[in-house]
Amino acid sequence: MELSEYVRILRKNLLLILTLTVLGLGVATTYTLTRTPVYESSSTIFVSTQAGGTTAELQQGSNFAQARINTYVGLVTAPIVLDPVISSLGLRESASVLASNVKATAASNSTLITITVTDANPTAAADIANAVATSIATTVPQLEPASNDGSSPVRLSRVKDAEPAQNPASPNVALNLILGAIVGLAAGVGGAILRSSLDTRVRTPRDAEQITGAPGIGAIAFDAKAKERPLIVHADPLSPRAESFRALRTNLQFLDMGGRSSFVVTSSIPSEGKTSTTINLAIALADAGKRVALLDTDLRKPKVAEYLGIEGGAGLTDVLIGRANVNDVMLSWGGRSLFVLPAGKIPPNPSELLGSAQMSALLDALEREFDVVLCDAPPLLPVTDAAILARATSGALMVVSVTRTTRHQLAGATEALTTVGAKLAGFVMSMVPTRGPDSYYAAYGYGYGYGYGVETTKSGKRLAAAEAKQQKRRRGRTAPSNSEADLTEIGLLSRRDMRADQRDE
Repeated sequence: MELSEYVRILRKNLLLILTLTVLGLGVATTYTLTRTPVYESSSTIFVSTQAGGTTAELQQGSNFAQARINTYVGLVTAPIVLDPVISSLGLRESASVLASNVKATAASNSTLITITVTDANPTAAADIANAVATSIATTVPQLEPASNDGSSPVRLSRVKDAEPAQNPASPNVALNLILGAIVGLAAGVGGAILRSSLDTRVRTPRDAEQITGAPGIGAIAFDAKAKERPLIVHADPLSPRAESFRALRTNLQFLDMGGRSSFVVTSSIPSEGKTSTTINLAIALADAGKRVALLDTDLRKPKVAEYLGIEGGAGLTDVLIGRANVNDVMLSWGGRSLFVLPAGKIPPNPSELLGSAQMSALLDALEREFDVVLCDAPPLLPVTDAAILARATSGALMVVSVTRTTRHQLAGATEALTTVGAKLAGFVMSMVPTRGPDSYYAAYGYGYGYGYGVETTKSGKRLAAAEAKQQKRRRGRTAPSNSEADLTEIGLLSRRDMRADQRDE
């Protein structure tokens, strides 16, 4: 995984990271505010020997004191030292309880012992530290063997008295808050990476390319109103989503399909936007001057006729079973060089019809007559129709929804095509977010530095007005009846009549 991918994951999960960071900070704050402040006070005593007057004797005494210093440190928390302290100060706690609040330390090669006492009361902490220093200074000489003259060879002197602390030693507010924020941030980053690892949906073209081994030829921007206006290229040609179909049109023309130009548009599962993608791509191709044949080969749940607002009672099914000629059911649409063959009645054997010799012959004839043939087919995982049909065309275009398709589903759909020997020409990412780290512009490399649909110049306004007028005129036109057209051997408009129709437009 590259650095840019980690940055995308962090941006995408920024809310989670911030939430856990604030939560960690809140927990640390709550913990800090609920702790009772504890104060520390320290007293220092000096250990020395009383015997000897020569340098050698003094050195020997110093070595003796350093050798015994750790023993004296251990005695500080012993009951023999603390009991007198409890008695003198009138404390109500036992020696073992008091020992937990007393700590004695001695630096290496030093004869100084530092006694530190913690207590909720700063004055009490200072008093106890001084009392412990006094007690250890009295107790140690009594425990050491007396010298020849009856005096103790060791003397402990208090060289620093403990004083009440001004600020509590615990809790450390700043340290606790920093640690809380760091722990929360680490949890947020870890959660973001874990969430990304467990997310099996196909998010980027790189994911789809690794699974399918095919190139990405387009990315369709998400539109919350897609159901209200599925034919976006026709309804709002200046929108970002319409521009993404024109980009798809351009990329499609660069695919090397061995001279053929028929494509099956399918997906892994339903509701990935394959039908709207097929129709809008067909409209975009027709707007570019291409002669386009759009076939609704979804003989299970056909939608093309419904989206285009045309009669779909008779269509492809009738042609394949010989009930009707293709010229009787193929309709011109939108005043463009776009001709639509609806699905017709739903048959009991869709797979057999789509894999028949009649279907192959029809596709061959359409390829000779039209520049591009697009077939809207069912999803690959539920049924085998698209895989069978893809064998008779130049290749399949896989629509991959960013919000729906999982890696496992896409791999299964790709395998379905590979099993029957069909070619996957490329994939189209659909429902790509327009905002955020997975956005159409940020993750897919599109965008031109200005907003579509916002004309701020006079020329832009004139262009929008002209487009609206043209759309109004197109909606007012009626498709030429079949009786007025010069039909070819397969019942299609001849090239001459299609060029005349374009000049009328």
